[in-house]
Amino acid sequence: MNKTIKFSVKKVDSFKRVDVFLSEKIKEYTRSFLTKQIKKGNLSINNKIVCSPSSKIKTNDQINFQIDLKKDNKLNPKNIKLNIVFEDEDILVIDKPKGMVVHPGAGNFENTLANALVHKYKKNLSNLNGHLRPGIVHRIDKNTTGLLVVAKNNIAHSKLGEQFANHSIGRKYICLVWGVIRPLNGRVETLISRSKKNRQLMSVSEVRGKKAITNYKTLKVFVIKNIPKISLLECELETGRTHQIRVHINHKGSSLLGDKQYGKKNLKFKNINKNFLEALENLDGQALHAQTLEFIHPTKNFLVKFESKIPRNLKKILNILEDLTS
Repeated sequence: MNKTIKFSVKKVDSFKRVDVFLSEKIKEYTRSFLTKQIKKGNLSINNKIVCSPSSKIKTNDQINFQIDLKKDNKLNPKNIKLNIVFEDEDILVIDKPKGMVVHPGAGNFENTLANALVHKYKKNLSNLNGHLRPGIVHRIDKNTTGLLVVAKNNIAHSKLGEQFANHSIGRKYICLVWGVIRPLNGRVETLISRSKKNRQLMSVSEVRGKKAITNYKTLKVFVIKNIPKISLLECELETGRTHQIRVHINHKGSSLLGDKQYGKKNLKFKNINKNFLEALENLDGQALHAQTLEFIHPTKNFLVKFESKIPRNLKKILNILEDLTS
């Protein structure tokens, strides 16, 4: 199904970027969604197809914009239990468990958060990110636990999308990393793009990619006999790029405990504490938890803040480290 919208550019809008112009005129869709539509060739200006979102418009330009709402694949509802932290008529906040993929992708079309959402809420979710991502505003990695906000309607989605775009969403993660990050507190600002060596991974680049900013703070350094030095960090995101924290920790010369993609392969320890080693082996994924989520409610316009308890496997490691330092 397609939706066509036409505009005649007025003098007040002359020399604006076309993606900015469209996002101002079409409030029910996010700017990122509109940008994707432009890049697909769905925009024409004065009967000429324009695929660049940064193209400038002029007075009296005739804009023809086609929004493609085609359902490419069927998303099957799946009865999966959700840990709902908060819910009202506009949004819900979910505490995602380890191992759950947020939306369908290669190799996983059945057991995602999106499948669970469509089972519980059917069509009562936003559709700005397409049929396969109902209500999905942002993502966290499969083996990262913690908080996600989901939009029940397009207005809520658009307002939340604006906050993500201007980096006003508050997102704090806790993680355990090998060694000590220097300096102990800091800010990592880089470009992040697909790794040239492995397309499933991301990497820091000096010349290409998307801007990524992570602010980190060392909460505690554990120095314990028979256990490698470990740091507990709090990471606050200004941007939300794929694998961002994991890539930035790697860029700082370390990796998260349990991270099999960005960590060292086949870690071997001599005379390591057995209780710690058992807990580490049971971690099953990176020691990374989206603990705090803070934003302006998209329709009620007041600040809301949510916190998530540390998951059991990560808590067990922390308890062992704390007990051995007490």
